[in-house]
Amino acid sequence: MRIALGIEYDGTDFLGWQRLSHGASVQGCLEKALSFVAAEPIEVTCAGRTDAGVHGRCQVVHFDTDVQRDMRSWVLGTCSNLPTSVAVLWAQPVPDDFHARFAARSRRYRYTILNRGIRPALDARYVTWERLPLDATRMHTAAQALIGEHDFSAFRAVSCQAKHARRLIKTLQVRRDDAQVIVDIEANAFLHHMVRNIVGSLLVVGRGEQPEAWVAELLVGRNREVAGPTAAASGLTFVGPRYEKGWGLPDEVSE
Repeated sequence: MRIALGIEYDGTDFLGWQRLSHGASVQGCLEKALSFVAAEPIEVTCAGRTDAGVHGRCQVVHFDTDVQRDMRSWVLGTCSNLPTSVAVLWAQPVPDDFHARFAARSRRYRYTILNRGIRPALDARYVTWERLPLDATRMHTAAQALIGEHDFSAFRAVSCQAKHARRLIKTLQVRRDDAQVIVDIEANAFLHHMVRNIVGSLLVVGRGEQPEAWVAELLVGRNREVAGPTAAASGLTFVGPRYEKGWGLPDEVSE
């Protein structure tokens, strides 16, 4: 049987999603908990790996097993063996040809900036603090140049191992909600640090240090060295992937 899970996690204390031999990872914790419930080794495949400090609202994974457990047991049993910073939201059987990564039509991220003069206390783990005033309207206008299929080399980490830098951004919106500036972005896939590098450049525009057209110039120039700095991991949340409704997954990850 192939089973899909929805996973929520606070990435602050993890070295990222991917299983590691030298530190805590979300995948490592999840596989250990699932293996306890199954009484046999379980390995999972995720929709999209996240970096150290990045959070997950509804990461989707799949795994294969011959062990018979009802879906409620997979959820509650796994949750009881996970740290409090990770939770299984739902579990359901899926067809054998479902693949959490390759079946995903797109992936969504949200970046949250607390824009006020006083540093955060309650939300410090989940936002990036910017004390200088930001113009969210200018940031949104600048960001529209990135919509569509482009070479995103200017926003690609040096360590990125992707074969090419072409990606398709479907939507990119910047809006203000009281003291927060929120960046929502959806694309077919992302390069290493792509979202954080885009946000880093949008922050430069939002502070008035560069004109709105600068982001379009960066895109055309394909030079990472002249773009904005990489924004902090704390403000970034992987909202989740989207799949065709035919897979029968919950509405939050279907379209």
